[in-house]
Amino acid sequence: MIEFNDIKKGFGEKIVLDGVSHVMETGKTNLIIGTSGSGKTVLQKCLVGLFEPDDGEIKYDGLSFTDMTEEERKQLRQQIGMLFQGSALFDSLTVEENVKFPLNMFTKDSHSKKIQRVNEVLERVNLVGVNKKFPSEISGGMKKRVGIARAIVLNPKYLFCDEPNSGLDPQTSMVIDKLIRELTLEYNITTVINTHDMNSVMEIGDNILYMVEGKKEWTGNSEDIIFSKNKKLNEFIFASQFLQDAKDMRMMQASGDIGVTDAEKIK
Repeated sequence: MIEFNDIKKGFGEKIVLDGVSHVMETGKTNLIIGTSGSGKTVLQKCLVGLFEPDDGEIKYDGLSFTDMTEEERKQLRQQIGMLFQGSALFDSLTVEENVKFPLNMFTKDSHSKKIQRVNEVLERVNLVGVNKKFPSEISGGMKKRVGIARAIVLNPKYLFCDEPNSGLDPQTSMVIDKLIRELTLEYNITTVINTHDMNSVMEIGDNILYMVEGKKEWTGNSEDIIFSKNKKLNEFIFASQFLQDAKDMRMMQASGDIGVTDAEKIK
C-alpha cells in the first residue's frame, strides 16, 4: 500500500500539486488519470522520489518515505519496478542484457543465477527465445514486454507504469493491460499507472484517481466511472474516448484494416 497525504508541489509561482491525498491499494491496479497539466506525472515522480514534495507525507506500507534517509530510500527502491513510457530500453544492449541490468546493479548473484532469473521473467511475459535480439529487432509491443520483464526481475512490491500503452495499437494495448493486471494479482503488487488510455481505465481500473489542476477531483473504480455524475470527469471521459476512437481508427487504417473513407468520418 502507498498512502500520500496533503501532497503539495510547485515550481516557482506555479502550483502543480495542491494538497493531494489518496491510497494506492496492494494487489490492485491503481490508475492516475487527467488531462495534460493536471499534475499526475509530477505526483508519480514525487511518489518515487524523483521530485521532493514541498509539503505532505508519503508512506510505503506504513513507513514514511518522506522522512527516510537516502540510504533507506535506496533500499526501498530495490522493491520498486518502473515501466517507462517508450520502454526506455538500452539500444546497445540485447534483450537479455536489458532485463539483467537491475540484477547487476542491486544483486551479487552469480551470472548463471541472473540468467536463470532473466529467462524466468521473459517466459512470464511470453518472450521465450529473444534473449540475443536487440531492441531495434523487435516490435513495439515486444519492447513493452521486455520493459515489464525488467521491471519485475527483482520481484518488486511496487510497480510504477508511465503510459504503458503509448504508441501501441488497440490489440497490443489490451495484451499489455492484461499482463500488468495478471502480474499485479499474481505477485500481490501495488501497481500505480499514469494513463490517458480510456480502454485501460475501463478494463483494469481497480482504483482510479482523477486529477484536475493539481487537485483530487474524483476517485472510484471502472464500474463507478460509468455512473459518475461528476461533470468534469464525464467531460474528460467523453473527450478522451473520442480521441481514443480516432487514434484507433487511424491505426487500423494504417494497418489496412479499414479504408480511408471510414477513417475520414471521425476526423
